[in-house]
Amino acid sequence: MSRRNGGASTAAVFGEVLRHFREAALLTQEGLARQIPCDRSHVARVEGGTRVPQDTFAKTCDELLGAGGVLLRLWAKIDWYPQVEHPDWFERRVRMDAEAIGLLAYQVGVVPGLLQTDDYAWALFARHIVDEDEVEERVRARMSRQQRFIAPDGPLFVAVLDESCLRTGVGSASVMRDQLAHLLVMGRRPNIRIQVVPADVFGIDRPNTSMTLITLPDGHQWVYSESLDHGHFNDNPALIARHRHTYDVLRADALSARESAALISDLMKGYEHDEQSRTRRADLDQEQSQRHKRRGLHRNSPRLPRNRPRPRQQEP
Repeated sequence: MSRRNGGASTAAVFGEVLRHFREAALLTQEGLARQIPCDRSHVARVEGGTRVPQDTFAKTCDELLGAGGVLLRLWAKIDWYPQVEHPDWFERRVRMDAEAIGLLAYQVGVVPGLLQTDDYAWALFARHIVDEDEVEERVRARMSRQQRFIAPDGPLFVAVLDESCLRTGVGSASVMRDQLAHLLVMGRRPNIRIQVVPADVFGIDRPNTSMTLITLPDGHQWVYSESLDHGHFNDNPALIARHRHTYDVLRADALSARESAALISDLMKGYEHDEQSRTRRADLDQEQSQRHKRRGLHRNSPRLPRNRPRPRQQEP
């Protein structure tokens, strides 16, 4: 994060201001997280200056805490990604994203990086990276790519998601709930459309791998795909035409943007129900544990003699 005169980072300043308004509203981190909703750890990391919040997070907190626009204005003024590093093999794709006028993506298995929440991205990276600092750097780099596409005049981005992206569990039920809620928000942006290819429809020609068709300002087009730790680019016109045909047919067979939003909303409610059930089970387990401890205290406490009333003697 950027620093001024060796002082606190701007991210830490935002976190301090958020903490001030939260405490003024007499809310704990858990209490604020429930109202957003998100994980308590997310609020804690934002307040600690180690997690970059999205604009929707800043807006929601501003409204919930009665900050009068202070949090949202501060969020807009901060350079959240002054220096980020991407893997060497991915740099070329990053440069293309920075100037592309349109992206047409098909994704299978996981939500595409341009649509991920930071908690979802964190959970993905943490599967294979042990060092938390490296995970944080990767998450920041991924989030930095999104800024151009969520801007008011952002380029066209159409994402066709195989339903497996929505059902493959990443992190936890709450992480998936927040991720699907984020998809609904992103899909309402004027330059972004999200469509889902349902799993229970037969006869759809689904590509075996994810791919993105990239259009640059000069009209030149590229098709991009990935294998393990490697990106593949091809601008062969015949190949581009074949992949574009596959993509157009696939998009036509997919659910509409509105139907896709309805499916995403239904699945999000399922994850929310799972999270509530887990919370209730945890509360029940805690309550049972406390009862067990109380019984143990009663069993181990010294027995005191009781003063029983003597039976009355009958008069002769």
